[in-house]
Amino acid sequence: MSVIRVEALSKAFWIPTVQRTTIREHIFAALRPRRFERLQVLDSVDFELARGEALGLMGANGSGKSTLLKLICGIYQPDSGRVITTAEITPILELGVGWNPELDALDNIYLLGSLMGLSLGELRRRMDEILSFADLERFAALKLKHYSSGMASRLGYSVAFTAVREVLVLDEIFAVGDAAFRQRCEERFRELRAAGHTVLIVSHIPAVIGNFCDRALLLDRGRLVMDGPANQVADRYLTSLTAGASR
Repeated sequence: MSVIRVEALSKAFWIPTVQRTTIREHIFAALRPRRFERLQVLDSVDFELARGEALGLMGANGSGKSTLLKLICGIYQPDSGRVITTAEITPILELGVGWNPELDALDNIYLLGSLMGLSLGELRRRMDEILSFADLERFAALKLKHYSSGMASRLGYSVAFTAVREVLVLDEIFAVGDAAFRQRCEERFRELRAAGHTVLIVSHIPAVIGNFCDRALLLDRGRLVMDGPANQVADRYLTSLTAGASR
């Protein structure tokens, strides 16, 4: 039974044809109409994600991976096609979204956790666990504006992992924090998989896709070019990178 079904999904953006980088360019360009060109980011993508499955998503930069995740999570609306979901989705995409830099870690956990669907009671009960997972107990009373980007990312992952309902959508997991934190993320990921959660994960690292996914998709310039066993897709992606570097 599928929990996510993507049907003929397409998305394009309009981008300026001329970049304005200096004040002079902006002043003179204001006297002329700005021209735009249509950039097709996704083109008729189809796939299904079954309940309990771990699906990887690979592709070079600009292939449409992040746009696809945002369409699935409802952040973007498609130009055509549709996304059908039958389960609650917990996205871990842009972890800085939702933070208030003037509040400390405790208040931000309540803020972000509430946005992700956790009740205040759940957050109170699991506060120590969230801070411990992020290794930030000593900095709980520190305002977020004084956190490094790595500290804020660890806190975001910790809250999101706590908030997981049925489907977890991850963008570049295991790329945040030090080796110890990545190890905790891997262990938490395995716990969620063992509990039957469905996962959609983006990564540029073939070993991550091969080790943690059952199946994978490969995108190339907005088109789905391969849908198959995770190891085979990871190998093809690695081959495409090698071929591109040798040109």
